[in-house]
Amino acid sequence: MNDHTNIASVLVNSAAASFRANKGWADKAIAQLIDEKLHVTLDENTNSIAVIMKHVGGNLKSRWTDFLTTDGEKEWRNRDNEFVDSFSGRQQVVDHWEEGWTSLFQTLAALRPEDLSKSVTIRGEAHSVPLAIHRSLAHCAYHIGQIIMVARILAGDEWQTITIPRGESASYNENVWVKEHDQPSNDGKTE
Repeated sequence: MNDHTNIASVLVNSAAASFRANKGWADKAIAQLIDEKLHVTLDENTNSIAVIMKHVGGNLKSRWTDFLTTDGEKEWRNRDNEFVDSFSGRQQVVDHWEEGWTSLFQTLAALRPEDLSKSVTIRGEAHSVPLAIHRSLAHCAYHIGQIIMVARILAGDEWQTITIPRGESASYNENVWVKEHDQPSNDGKTE
């Protein structure tokens, strides 16, 4: 494996891992809410979790369908409709959300090292493939932060922390470092 292939693999694999982590946090947050709360807005100028999920799903499906060969803003996408809460139940919301993520993960898995030197367009603007990946990751992270914050507010006292709980960083770090140091080294011996 040459350096270019290795760097390309590392970039795509690390991006996929970051996308998966972000999606996992959002999935854990929405799992803590009853169906009706997915449609609650905090005020008239904010989006419900269902709307944010609809938008992220639509964006991902548009950006990652035929990623290398067509503009990321597909003609069939109706972005404005993504901000209308039209889904009647959790399953419809989740199905749409999952369609977008499936498009993303399938495309990332299919990218070849030489694809990273290519250019793609989003609304007619050229982007390198790495920039398009990072742009999508930043967009998802932004909206997933919104999902988590709204879910946290709506769950109230029932909220279960999805990352390291307050006041438990030292304990978490100690457990992680102990586990890592207990792993066998390359020669099979423990340190």
